[in-house]
Amino acid sequence: MIAPDASESSRHRSAFAEPLYRRYFVSSCFSTFAGWLLRFLLGWSAWDLTESAFWVGVVASLMLLPTFVLSPIFGIVSDRINPRNGLLVTLTCQAAIAAGTALTLALGLFSLSVLLCLAVLLGAATAAHTPIRLALIPRLVTRDALPSAIGYSAIVFNTSRIVGPAAGAGLLAVVSVGWAFLASSLLFLATLPVMLSLRVGKAAHASASRSMGVELAAGLRYARQHRGIRLILAFTLINGMLGRTAIELLPALSGKLLRGDASTLAILTACAGVGSIVGGLIISRQSGNETQLLSIVIGSLVVGSLALMLIYVLPGTVAVGLLVMAVGMITTMVGTGCQALAQLRVDDSFRGRVLSLWTVLAMGTPAVGAFILGALADAFGFAPSLLGFGLFGLLATLLLARKRRWLMQTERRDAWPPG
Repeated sequence: MIAPDASESSRHRSAFAEPLYRRYFVSSCFSTFAGWLLRFLLGWSAWDLTESAFWVGVVASLMLLPTFVLSPIFGIVSDRINPRNGLLVTLTCQAAIAAGTALTLALGLFSLSVLLCLAVLLGAATAAHTPIRLALIPRLVTRDALPSAIGYSAIVFNTSRIVGPAAGAGLLAVVSVGWAFLASSLLFLATLPVMLSLRVGKAAHASASRSMGVELAAGLRYARQHRGIRLILAFTLINGMLGRTAIELLPALSGKLLRGDASTLAILTACAGVGSIVGGLIISRQSGNETQLLSIVIGSLVVGSLALMLIYVLPGTVAVGLLVMAVGMITTMVGTGCQALAQLRVDDSFRGRVLSLWTVLAMGTPAVGAFILGALADAFGFAPSLLGFGLFGLLATLLLARKRRWLMQTERRDAWPPG
C-alpha cells in the first residue's frame, strides 16, 4: 500500500469500515477490560493480604516499572515478527497469570512474595503487549482510518479503566477472589479465536541477525535524526508533564485544593474519565492529514495549559470538575494525536522501536511530573504550582509550535506497512 501525501489524506474514514479492525476491536474490548480487571484484583489482593498502603503501592509500581525497562526491547521484537502472533503470545501469558493466581489461591499457596512475582510478570507481559499492539493497528486499517482506529482504542482504554475496577468490586461482592481471577483469565482467552482469524503481513524489517543492542541503538539514532519524530516525542513529553500529571494527582488536588472528601474525588475522577472518552471520540473523527493532526495537538496543549492556570483562579468543585474534564479530554486528544502522527510518519522498519519510545514517554513522564508537582504543591500550595506548570506548558508549546515545519520537512520512506 502506497502512503499518500499528507495533503491528500484529508478524508475521514471510520476504522469500522475495515473488516479486520472490526474483529480486532471486539478482541480489544475483551482484552483491555480483562487487563484492568486483573490489575484491580492484584491491587485489592495486596490490600487484603497486608492492609498496608505501602505494599499496595509496591504492587502498583511493579506492574508499571517493567514497561520503562522492557518496552524498548519489545519494540525491537515487534519490528521482527508478525504482530498478530506476538499478541497471541502476550494475551496467552496474561491469561496464564490470572489463572495461575486463581490456582495459588485455591491451593492455599498465595502469599506476598507470590503476589509480587505475579505483579512483575504482569508488568513484563504488558510491556511486551503495548508496542506489539501499536505495531499491529496500522496493518488493520488504511492510512485515512488510522486516527479513527487510535481514537476508538483510546475510548476502549479509558472506558475499561473505569468499568474494569467497578466490575471487579462487583465480582468480589458475589464470588471469591479466586473466581474473579479466573473470570479475568477467561476474558483473555476469549480474545484468542478472534486474533487467530486476523491475517496480516509480517512486520519484520529489523535484522534478526543483529544484536538487540545494535537494533536499539539504530532506533534511538533514527528518532534523534528524524526531526519530525523528535517534535512528536517533545509534544508527548509536554502532555505527560501537564494533563497526565494533574490527573495522577487528583486525590491530592481534591483534598488540598478543594478540601474535599471521597465523594469529591469520585466526582473529579468521573469528570476526567468522561473527558478522556470525549477526547477519543474527537480524534476518531479525524483523517490521516498530518498538518491537521499537528494543529489539534498544538491547540489542545495551549488550551490545556490555560485550563491548568484557570484552576488557580476558579475554585469550587463544579468549576474544577469542568476544568478536569477539559484536561482529561485534551490529554487524550494530544496523546492519541501524537501517537497517530508517529504512526503516520515513522519508517515501517523502525515502527516498533519508535512507538516503544513514545510509550515510555507517555507512561513515564506523568510519574516524574507527579513527583515534581507534588513536591511543589507541598512547598508552595497547589494553586500556584498548577499556575507554574500551566505557564511552563504554554511557553514550551508555543516554542515548539515554531518548529512545526519539521514534521513535513523530513522524508517519509515506507511510512505505511503492507496489509
